Amino acid sequence: MAKEVVKKIKLQIPAGKATPAPPVGTVLGPAGINLQEFCTKYNDATRDKMGDILPVEISIYDDRSFDFIIKTPPTGFLLKKFANINKGSVKGSKEIVATITKDQIKEIAEIKLPDLNCYDIDAAIKIVAGTAKNMGIKVEGIDE
Repeated sequence: MAKEVVKKIKLQIPAGKATPAPPVGTVLGPAGINLQEFCTKYNDATRDKMGDILPVEISIYDDRSFDFIIKTPPTGFLLKKFANINKGSVKGSKEIVATITKDQIKEIAEIKLPDLNCYDIDAAIKIVAGTAKNMGIKVEGIDE
């Protein structure tokens, strides 16, 4: 018989740095899964993406076992990383805090494509460019 999913939990954890301490422990502890086992599996799976923040969707089953799916990093995180800034604009598109190229937007769109709600790279580029604009990041070749 198939295991029944009791709970689904979504977290954003730095790659390779999950520990049983808060925030991971406080969210997963009440769910009754083995925190050390989760942290070890997550850290092994994300070791190659060290430094990135990765969303993870954890499915917890009735026998207290679990599975997890690692998603691509958030678009805002990737935009800040490519633009070398710590945070986006406070005033949104009215205040420009950085500039990135159309090639960088395409690279981010290719990374994000599996998790975006679109079918081709052109639509993904538009989604990422819209997020960049709202963060106050100017895109050369699009925002002219």
